[in-house]
Amino acid sequence: MEPQLLHRVADSVATVVIAHPAKRNAMTAAMWRALPPLLDALAADPGVRALVLTGEGGTFCAGADISTLRASPAEAQGLAVRAEEALAAFPKPTLAAVRGHCVGGGAQLAAACDLRFAEEGALFGVTPAKLGIVYPASATRRLVSLVGPAAAKYLLFSGELIGTDRALRTGLVDEVLPAGELDKRVAEFTRVLVCRSQLTQAAAKEFADGHTDRDAYWAEQMRDGGDTAEGVAAFLERRQPRFTWTASG
Repeated sequence: MEPQLLHRVADSVATVVIAHPAKRNAMTAAMWRALPPLLDALAADPGVRALVLTGEGGTFCAGADISTLRASPAEAQGLAVRAEEALAAFPKPTLAAVRGHCVGGGAQLAAACDLRFAEEGALFGVTPAKLGIVYPASATRRLVSLVGPAAAKYLLFSGELIGTDRALRTGLVDEVLPAGELDKRVAEFTRVLVCRSQLTQAAAKEFADGHTDRDAYWAEQMRDGGDTAEGVAAFLERRQPRFTWTASG
């Protein structure tokens, strides 16, 4: 299989698959470049209400495929940062479904998702210290926000891999599933996400990411967007709400 990003949309969930199994799904330069426009297209699709990022087969992503990065380290790193930032800015809920290795650039992508679910036995590592590379400031801040300064320094200083127990304890992952249960749990959880209000989710995502200066905008959306009236009506009528407000990129 040629290295590529696969994607599909089903039941309002977009699934993006990192597919380079010959190298544990390492990201080539072309794959880094392809991710932002793919995310833009999926963000603009009103039929997409959540996104799952995962890897082909038994691993998530082992980082960057160094053999395809002909540019300087700084330029190559720039490709990864642009992809990471595009994923972090995706306006709908994102979830990384992790099996096997989630290392280097793979960990960078997983950290840029809103949530991370992992299968028991997955391994996580942030490995620039093994290559003498300065980890980007944006990715460092994102890692610190997830696991705290001490755990981030442990990962960055050592480049050591950690298992799912430690990843869960530090907040790097949100749920750990037994072998064979990851896909089922991801499907179950995304069914919950897509039936909830995108208005609530989009505002919460902005606020949680530190963008706290748009209270007036979100108050206007709550007043005029229709989801609040529908949610209250559905509660009083004891039925499932039919939310219609749509986030876009």
